[in-house]
Amino acid sequence: MIDATQQINAVRRQVGKRVFKAGEARVVTISQTYDSDIADVWDACTNAERIPRWLMPVSGDLTLGGQYQLHGNAHGTIERCDPPKGFAATWEWEQSVSWIELRLTPEADGRTRFEVDHIAHVDDDTKWPEYGPGAVGVGWDIMVMCLYLHLSTGRPVDPQKAEAFMASDEGKRFVELSSEGWYEANVASGEDPATARAAADATTAAYTGAEVPPEA
Repeated sequence: MIDATQQINAVRRQVGKRVFKAGEARVVTISQTYDSDIADVWDACTNAERIPRWLMPVSGDLTLGGQYQLHGNAHGTIERCDPPKGFAATWEWEQSVSWIELRLTPEADGRTRFEVDHIAHVDDDTKWPEYGPGAVGVGWDIMVMCLYLHLSTGRPVDPQKAEAFMASDEGKRFVELSSEGWYEANVASGEDPATARAAADATTAAYTGAEVPPEA
């Protein structure tokens, strides 16, 4: 389906903090540059008929103030929209509310940089203490990979092939490499390496079914 190492290396990952909506929040940022112009990437990310070709079916009102539902995943409200530069929306799953901010930046030769911030207020009731940034980061790695496959071929990503890939040895390796990338970003942000390592191992285990290494 895709070379795991090549795709992982094409992505930039950052972990940080910012004051957001009157409270300190954790920010997980992922970005990748695609060989498509900004209009094409914007359309892929906002056209309800096209989003299912690389992500999943979506319903609702994809305009400012509208509410969306990714079938089987998050739902939320579009809080800001600035085509074709980006948008901001809530990202609501079960009882938790976080936020996403998409930025699209044109680059040389008609390419486009895709960048997403996933912003969340963190406490002991969230997954951050156990899984760190990989709790959402690995999922975003999978999404930007699928967007790359769609933009680079113009074809829909076959859900069955994608599922088979994630269950394969190469797919599990992709998760391991993604989790390691988020570990490195977590440490670069100032997190204690031992804490970051435990979180990364827990994330890998959650996605692959592998056993969590025992504490040293």
